[in-house]
Amino acid sequence: MDVSLFDFDLPEDRIALRPAVPRDSARLLVVRPGGTPELEDRLVSDLPGLLAPGDAMVVNATRVIPARLKGYRLRGDQAAKVELLLHQRLDGRRWKAFARPAKKLGLGERVRVGSGGDAGLEATVEARGEGGEVTLAFDLAGPDLDAAIASAGELPLPPYIAAKRPTDARDADDYQTLFAREPGAVAAPTAGLHFTPALLDAIARRGVPRHETVLHVGAGTFLPVKVEDTDDHRMHFESGVLTAETAEALNAARAGGGRLLAVGTTSARLLESAVGADGRLGAFSGETDIFITPGFRYRAVDALLTNFHLPRSTLMMLVSAFAGLDVVRRAYAHAIAERYRFYSYGDACLFLPDANR
Repeated sequence: MDVSLFDFDLPEDRIALRPAVPRDSARLLVVRPGGTPELEDRLVSDLPGLLAPGDAMVVNATRVIPARLKGYRLRGDQAAKVELLLHQRLDGRRWKAFARPAKKLGLGERVRVGSGGDAGLEATVEARGEGGEVTLAFDLAGPDLDAAIASAGELPLPPYIAAKRPTDARDADDYQTLFAREPGAVAAPTAGLHFTPALLDAIARRGVPRHETVLHVGAGTFLPVKVEDTDDHRMHFESGVLTAETAEALNAARAGGGRLLAVGTTSARLLESAVGADGRLGAFSGETDIFITPGFRYRAVDALLTNFHLPRSTLMMLVSAFAGLDVVRRAYAHAIAERYRFYSYGDACLFLPDANR
């Protein structure tokens, strides 16, 4: 498909730089494709009443790590500043990262994280890829490496926020969901940022159980698509887990007539990676590079809670595949006209199409 179909113009002042306080006071655009009304303005705190007893909610329990590292390329007596964004762990010692400026890093060169003269976390450039990607082999491994990254790294706020203000202490809480327990993501599963303890209690009282899965979000998910045709885009791999126990609980919910609500595109991608042709979910553990565009047939997800996404992004394509491109374009035009707040710290959108099972 032509990538320009997923483009739109957004006024700069609609990009949210802080989340709503409290989180569930964010606005919620309810979208019922083909329904009456098709678009309805609500609040995230209204979510329990939009669900039905027997539905099941699936959240992503990944935790964002301080994946932005600043340091130096070491070449003899010369040192040049570099910035690294870790985005995919390969093993206990190696990470893939986006480097800036990437041209300063050659194969076999050494990188030191921290203030140039001090001994600190070091790595060797093991491989170079496209778009500024490098593979780093760190001197440390396992828990020691994790601790060093946690000490030296910064929380990787998205560039549309980081370009407007520095990361601060508030972001340490604001950019983590209530479900965050498994470190490994380099970007937050942002639909999950809207939940508060009170909202979770109300959803539970509604008779909608919460189930957790994990997809470690990589920076590649949020990169704009630079090709002109979706067929030419290559997704980055992300690692995830859906346990057999959770899969069976979700299968039971659907068998009983309940809908599966994916909280965020990351939960949706993992569920659709774990579902079989018969619509039943199974255990999943490994990597997925699933790329969902219009024409894709969803087998596991019946409803989708998500934020408003960047133009020409894979997430905009995923949502359009779920609800229909024309519907999504109308929803986004409405959200812009009604001054909804966009992107990671912005408002939410709930897609409720008729279940087709």
